[in-house]
Amino acid sequence: MSTPPPADRRTLIADTAIGLVAAAGLRGLTHRAVDAAAGLPAGSTSYYFRTRTALIAACYQRLAELDLADVDDGAAPGSAAPPATAVAPDRDAAAAALAALLYRWLTAGRERQLARFELSLEAARNPELQDDLHRAGRGARARAAGVAAALGSDRPDEAAELLVAWTEGLLYDRLAGALARSRPAPDLAELTGVARRMLAAVLADPA
Repeated sequence: MSTPPPADRRTLIADTAIGLVAAAGLRGLTHRAVDAAAGLPAGSTSYYFRTRTALIAACYQRLAELDLADVDDGAAPGSAAPPATAVAPDRDAAAAALAALLYRWLTAGRERQLARFELSLEAARNPELQDDLHRAGRGARARAAGVAAALGSDRPDEAAELLVAWTEGLLYDRLAGALARSRPAPDLAELTGVARRMLAAVLADPA
């Protein structure tokens, strides 16, 4: 088997690290564990990411890339929703796109989202990671602001902040909240209704 070039190896390491965090939490994230899980020679992870902080920062960047790829792809398998970054002709189309995205992250992307939550908490404990987490989060807010502006918001940045916060809260509640295990399976129709209410709230005139 050929050795992947450095750029691909960095991606492989980040993806493997995210998978380890999803499976075992941050306690399972070590350079040695990443090497073993990725099938790389010992010392490979520490060569590319000298410290644990650098490795976690790489995870932030990779998680942002994957999430934005989902946003740009636009829909869960089988959904006819348009890409979330498209200029939505109306709120129903935007709600369908957002619901499809939520559905994907609650199903096929579940483990990645759980890893993202756990990795994000590390920045609250390690100030060295706060700038990396902030940079990683800019893309989602920019996309949300674009949708809000296309739907006529006079304050798209504020609307984006609320939309991202509510999306994060919904994901956390349904994946890791106290009632997560007892909730029914994600339903696209129900999520579409939730998305409509979220959009109506963030696009309402401020009090």
